[in-house]
This record gives sequence, C-alpha cells and structure tokens, in this order.
Amino acid sequence: MLKLYSYWRSTAAYRVRAALNIKRLSYSIIPIHLVKDGGEQHKPEYAEKNPQELVPLLDDNGKLLSQSMAICEYLDDVYDGPSLLPSEPFLKAKVRSVCQIIACDIHPLDNLRVLQYLKGELNVSDEQKDTWYAHWIIKGFTAIERMLKDYQSQGPFCFGEELTLADVFLVSQIYNARRFNVDLSDFPRLVEIEQHCLTLDAFKDAKPEAQPDAVIQ
Repeated sequence: MLKLYSYWRSTAAYRVRAALNIKRLSYSIIPIHLVKDGGEQHKPEYAEKNPQELVPLLDDNGKLLSQSMAICEYLDDVYDGPSLLPSEPFLKAKVRSVCQIIACDIHPLDNLRVLQYLKGELNVSDEQKDTWYAHWIIKGFTAIERMLKDYQSQGPFCFGEELTLADVFLVSQIYNARRFNVDLSDFPRLVEIEQHCLTLDAFKDAKPEAQPDAVIQ
C-alpha cells in the first residue's frame, strides 16, 4: 500500500491527499508533526528518507518521492483512475501554470519554516508576520482570479467541467488563507471553485480536520 508522510495542516500534504483520493488510491497516513519537539521532520530517521526535511513524502513500496507537484504527476502517470491533468497540451500547461503560481510563488514564502524564521531570527511581530503572509496570498490570488475569468462560464472547476490539479492546489491554499484570516472578498471566482470542490468526497476526506493526526497539537 502507498504510504504518505503527512502533517494535517500542511498545505502541500493536503494537495497530495486530495490527489490520492481523486485517483481512488488506497494509502496510509504516517503523521509527521512539524511543530512538536522542535519538528519531527528534523529527526534523523525522517531526514534520512527526505533530506529536505519537509512533508509530504510518498513511499510507493520503497520508492520515496518528495515535493507535492512531482508526487501528484507521478500518481497520474503510474496509476489508473481519473486524470489529474488534461490531455490537450496547452490546457495542461495552463493547469501547471496555476499550480506553479501556488506551489512556487505563494507557498514557499508563506510556509511554516519561513514564518518561523520571520518570528524567530528576524523578530518580527505577529502583526507584521500576518501582513507578510496576506501580501503574498493576495498577489498570487489576484493573478489567478484574472487567469480563470475566461473559463468561468465553462464549468464549476478552474478550467471548466473537468477537475484538475489546479483545483487541488487552489483549495488547499485557500484553506491556509482562511486560517490566517486573509480577506477573500476580491476573489469570488476562486471561492466559488473552492466551495464546489468541498462538496466532493475526495476533498472532504483530504481536509486537515479529517486527518488522524488533527487532534495532536
């Protein structure tokens, strides 16, 4: 069985859980608490598996793979089930473009280790930290809202009637935006997509609060 090293609040792990569910794949969760005891991701036994000391990490019968985009595309290439990427080359590239805005431009600036560095090493206030976080969310979401406007009449997902990785990455990032109380009123299309996706079991079962480690603080 597939194993996923995951932390319930990790945006990147949330993406992979949703992708696994959409592909209808069975998997087990191995919780890695990113805060407790200085972060379990830094323990030698985990760092040996993932030298970057981050989650998620996929274990496919001994084959270890990190980075959420790489994991999702691997699952799509190797396993049967609903496709996560369109077959048409330009639309596939558009989906990847949205994913990369989130995974490469928003998330790296707002993830836990950056926020911890801002608070610890740079000694910024909570208010300054939250301003930093919201700034990068708003910058990225503003671009995505405009990019998806042309597809609004074509269906309930980012790019029409078919669910893609763009929806997976968007929903998980909106979860984090809500957690930090970012005002989403300027992004009605993104919220509409999020709300539709959250009616689907694949997303419901992937939600942070539904994870086995959610009660561990």
